[in-house]
Amino acid sequence: MPAFCAADGTELAYHVHGEGIPLVCVPGGPMRASAYLGDLGGLPAHRQLIMLDLRGTGDSAIPEDPGSYRCDRLVDDVAALQDHLGLDRCDLLGHSAGGNIAVQYATRHQGKVSKLALITPSARSAGFDPDAETRRQIVKLRQDEPWFAEAAAAFERIAGRAGSQDDWEAIAPFFYGRWDAAAQAHSAAGQAQANEVAAGVFGAEGAFDPPATRAALAAFGPPVLVLAGGVDLQWPPQVLAEFAALFPAARFIVQPGAGHYPWLDDAGRFVSTVTAFLNDGP
Repeated sequence: MPAFCAADGTELAYHVHGEGIPLVCVPGGPMRASAYLGDLGGLPAHRQLIMLDLRGTGDSAIPEDPGSYRCDRLVDDVAALQDHLGLDRCDLLGHSAGGNIAVQYATRHQGKVSKLALITPSARSAGFDPDAETRRQIVKLRQDEPWFAEAAAAFERIAGRAGSQDDWEAIAPFFYGRWDAAAQAHSAAGQAQANEVAAGVFGAEGAFDPPATRAALAAFGPPVLVLAGGVDLQWPPQVLAEFAALFPAARFIVQPGAGHYPWLDDAGRFVSTVTAFLNDGP
């Protein structure tokens, strides 16, 4: 297992899948081990995936300073990884909450990023926060599913700020395009892969500066892919369409029938979309 030292001395691990042009991958969660990304639907057949285990997750060490779990500070770990790999420029992928890290890294180090792929990304860094009604529209799309009644009732309790841990578990099917055995196993593994303490710090005060981020995105030159899941409850397509519009050179694509983990719902379509973007000229 390869590893390197962050600026503060914390040893961070990363995992390499495939060969070819590197694609640095930043996981979400927030603060979930990169193992949940799997092989991103078979993407290593086209690119070498460099999957970072964020500090305190997976095979990476727990830092001495818990404050270093804050999103804006994690940007420095991506910079240290790129330096360790000896890459002057790289393609960068961020999923979910990892999209916030990738966006802040790309805007802070624009000259070091060739292309930016944001997969069902959180857009909190730019000040977006889907409201209950926007998410309710996604909920209604699943009304023919056998699990719908229980999950929809749990969603309403959560939206009314009266949700329990059981309710959060009940809405898990909304994050997948198909609630099959593979999705259920992926969901069940999530709790063990997450650092809850780190997740609580990730979005702490000072983590995001939306006005500054929006200004930086407006001046961001490299090509950007924003990929939304057609039935993603967490970051619905209509919200991510607005987010994509902040970039001068963004390609916004909705993967039909996909939830928050589109490589699980239709691996072929996901890989085709991402590789087409990465292989296009600058």
